[in-house]
Amino acid sequence: MKTGIFTNFKGDLLGGITAGVIALPLAIALGVSSGLGAAAGIYGSIIVGMLAAIFGGTPTQISGPTGPLTVVVASVAAVHSDNPNLIFAAILLSGVFQIVLGIFKVGKLVNFIPYPVISGFMSGIGAIIILLQINSFLGLEFTGTPVEGLINAVKSLPMADVHTVILGIITLCIVFFTPKKIAKILPPPLIALVLGTIIAVVFNFDVKTIGEIPRSFPNLTFPAFKLSEIETIIPIALTLAVLGSIDSLLTALVADSLTKTKHHSNRELIGQGIGNIAAALFGGVVSCGAMMRTAVNIKSGGRTRLSGVIHSLLLIIIIAFFAPAASKIPLAVLAGILIKVGIGIIDYKFIKLIKAAPRNDLLVMLLVFLITVFDDLILAVGVGVVLSSVLFAANVAKQTDIKLVGISDLKDENYIDEDLKNHIMIMHIDGSLFFGSASLIASRIDDVLDNKTVIVDCSNIKSMDISAVFALEDLVLTLKRKNVRVIIIFNNRNVAVSTLKLGLRKIIARKDFAFSTEDALNSVQKQ
Repeated sequence: MKTGIFTNFKGDLLGGITAGVIALPLAIALGVSSGLGAAAGIYGSIIVGMLAAIFGGTPTQISGPTGPLTVVVASVAAVHSDNPNLIFAAILLSGVFQIVLGIFKVGKLVNFIPYPVISGFMSGIGAIIILLQINSFLGLEFTGTPVEGLINAVKSLPMADVHTVILGIITLCIVFFTPKKIAKILPPPLIALVLGTIIAVVFNFDVKTIGEIPRSFPNLTFPAFKLSEIETIIPIALTLAVLGSIDSLLTALVADSLTKTKHHSNRELIGQGIGNIAAALFGGVVSCGAMMRTAVNIKSGGRTRLSGVIHSLLLIIIIAFFAPAASKIPLAVLAGILIKVGIGIIDYKFIKLIKAAPRNDLLVMLLVFLITVFDDLILAVGVGVVLSSVLFAANVAKQTDIKLVGISDLKDENYIDEDLKNHIMIMHIDGSLFFGSASLIASRIDDVLDNKTVIVDCSNIKSMDISAVFALEDLVLTLKRKNVRVIIIFNNRNVAVSTLKLGLRKIIARKDFAFSTEDALNSVQKQ
């Protein structure tokens, strides 16, 4: 019986080859779109694809350039086009950051990113990719923001190149309308790449192409940079590290659902980090786990790390023997492929549910989308997570209920002296008592000041934080100043002990802690 990485050789071979065929046009397109060139896209796919497969935590994952990362690199390349070393230094440092994130075991935190944030972010990325390709699709020269690109395309529409538009339209028709039977055999992007290039060559279209692709592997080069540039490099590196990590781990979750296995989040981050460090040293664009390539690999039979290695080996063979032909690929064809990629990234699942979606989720999704498109990717995710947390806290706070009950309202109160009954109030707190709801305690203080004893029933509190403890402290101190005795009920001793340690033991005696309403009333009766 075969063991190790060769247990699924036939499936891995087919999966790796299929993923490599699909990766080729995307690597070239995203490399060109990044501003670093087609070769950088291919190198990134080869290097990160192989090293992440070997060292990562998701055996079936195929890594390479992706839309979100390409958008970041493109924006940096537009500003620092004369200094590629700065970009590669940022890519190298992003790999270091990913390794650090893996070592400190923050990989599973991606599970706490709310879906509306992911939805708005991915739809925003899809919109950016589409907007950035409009000018290339029309054969127009332009560098700038996505929105500026749209404005330029509208203004310069009469100057569009006819041959470029024809190639772009042909590409869109192929990637969208290729019959499924054919698509299962040959990926539509590859068909578009080959057919579009043949048409441009045969009919001698005067259109822009991707240019020369080196047939040899690049030399190892450490990206030199000035110390004064470190302030520019670090934010870029952090952005790439966070985006790459999120993208890779989300793809890993998809891989888990398809293979019924479980990935290792932190190991995956370390593997991606190793790959990106190596990519930077060899002139490759930053890469991460790629959703479509991973899904294709799995559906084609890939199950082990060997499939990712085969994917990279196939790309090496292609650039070694077919680089001259690839250099003639028109940019319009790549633009058409990328427009399809952008459209595919948009989250239609959420969009279809917009009318029925909760208002808060819709607000978060739209805000993240707008910030992503018009401002900054990381800022968008940060704002989305913070806003989601605040809205969630507000919603949970609304579910926290404080009721005031007099002793006479209880069923079994006959053993309480009549002169005490009208001077005892029970404050029932139900729900989660935390920073978002702790202020509810202060709002009810005036309602209990006329009593001699106030019993604070915390037995139904589902969770407490330090804000809740401080709110209880304020309640106790305020009532004590009015000569009102306070008894606090907890449903278990561990909670009582931990609450005491947080400061309540300094202001309230142990006899004023109880574990049931009956215990609390007995304590009142004995005083």
